[in-house]
Amino acid sequence: MATGPSLGTVLRRGLVAFALLMGLALPVAADTDSLSARITALATGDFATKEAIIVELAATGDAAAVPALRALGDGDLQIRKADRKVIIAVRDGNRLTAVDPVTGADLGAVESGALERIRVNNNLRRALRAAVGSLTLLSKDVTVRRLAAESVFKSLDPTALETLDQAIQVETDERVRRLMVQARAAAILQTDRPEAEKLEAVAIIADRGDQDARGVLSAVAASSEGEVKDKALASIALIEQSLAMWEAGQNIWYGISLGSVLLLAAIGLAITFGVMGVINMAHGEMVMIGAYVTFAVQEVIRTSAPWLFDASLLIALPLAFLTAGAVGVAIERGIIRWLYGRPLETLLATWGLSLVLQQAVRSIFGPSNREVGAPSWMSGAFELGGLTLTYGRAWIIVFAIMVFALLVVVLKRTAFGLQMRAVTQNRRMASSMGIRTTWVDAMTFGLGSGIAGIAGVALSQIDNVSPNLGQSYIIDSFMVVVFGGVGNLWGTLVGALTLGVVNKFLEPYAGAVLGKILVLVFIILFIQKRPRGMFALKGRAVES
Repeated sequence: MATGPSLGTVLRRGLVAFALLMGLALPVAADTDSLSARITALATGDFATKEAIIVELAATGDAAAVPALRALGDGDLQIRKADRKVIIAVRDGNRLTAVDPVTGADLGAVESGALERIRVNNNLRRALRAAVGSLTLLSKDVTVRRLAAESVFKSLDPTALETLDQAIQVETDERVRRLMVQARAAAILQTDRPEAEKLEAVAIIADRGDQDARGVLSAVAASSEGEVKDKALASIALIEQSLAMWEAGQNIWYGISLGSVLLLAAIGLAITFGVMGVINMAHGEMVMIGAYVTFAVQEVIRTSAPWLFDASLLIALPLAFLTAGAVGVAIERGIIRWLYGRPLETLLATWGLSLVLQQAVRSIFGPSNREVGAPSWMSGAFELGGLTLTYGRAWIIVFAIMVFALLVVVLKRTAFGLQMRAVTQNRRMASSMGIRTTWVDAMTFGLGSGIAGIAGVALSQIDNVSPNLGQSYIIDSFMVVVFGGVGNLWGTLVGALTLGVVNKFLEPYAGAVLGKILVLVFIILFIQKRPRGMFALKGRAVES
């Protein structure tokens, strides 16, 4: 059965056509016959001759040469043996289609055995990258110009100076113009221009201050002498200091994002542990249930209403809360209520329950990881100075703050919150005042489990959704609760953020595993001095 061209083929043909259209708008254009002659000449001669032709094509300023030059670098510019015509070979599955390198016209199917590849070496590849970069600097598309400026900056190609000067004069986008000025400075450092001009170029590159700038200046320092070398070395030292500061800022961001994840996973545990004194080893499985609810919601949406996919997480949030909360209430009513005052037995019972829940999920969904997609509003990243911030992590931080604020309002401003705090501080007195402590226990356990469920919705965006998802966070959650203060929400917040940032600062030096061990040792030493954590609850029952 005949099939249409593949997506890759369509994109590549579109790229050829786009590049050809760009060439029509350039102020300097080569005659089509002259361009064809130069491209045909690439099929003959030695590597030095080919490099000279590439330089000539770059000097024409005609973007119509871009498809042929790119194809030559990719190994797709080939010779048709029958008539020695140079063509671009576009692969479509097992078929090859010949495309004219200048006009982009489809020349029909061709067998691979009927073609002869035009050979290139590393010097030619460098020349090709530089030529394509210079030819795209005058494109109408701002993205193409930006990428071209970056390409010239990294290639340090002095042959692009004339084109850069033209492009800088007509550039209207300030960001792209700045990149072009930096590319021009990098190219100047590869010429025999006066020392004063080179020193100015070093200063321009130093102002860029990123890893690419350090790489360019390192190459300059290695090949220069005198004041240019000294200034390049001094600029490298300043860039490294700046990068170290931005790296510390990046680690703080990673630490805050990790802390927000720990907060989501631990906040429900802090409630149940503080109010009920139950060591719930199945808390991680509530997180897992929330993640699988998200997966199930997305599966339904993919099959029945794909247009709702961007709202899938918003739909999954209440469902995950209700599902995990209902499971939590069932656990409390069926198991925990019989084990109050026996912490070791609750630990063993909930640990066994966690294994049962994991196996149940394996039986329903299978043992392999499940894919949970990210909505468009959580995809991508943005830059803030030298920081790269992903939208997914940013939204999780916002979400964690919202959950924490909502929970504080519930505990401080509602009757249920007042009753829960009363039971936490003095269970017997609360009972004698008419508070149904058994009902508070069940609802508290359900609330903590429900919050763990919505934590699973967030974690599904940054971790593998598998039966073992909860096990990755249960130990860290207990550390956060113990460190911050059992049952204290503000202590949980401070503990989560502190441990998250400390973990991320230790990882580059000690590794992920040793870093966690060091954090654990720190917490053990800390609770020797403050057994009730940083923010201990107050009350007769608590203090006793």
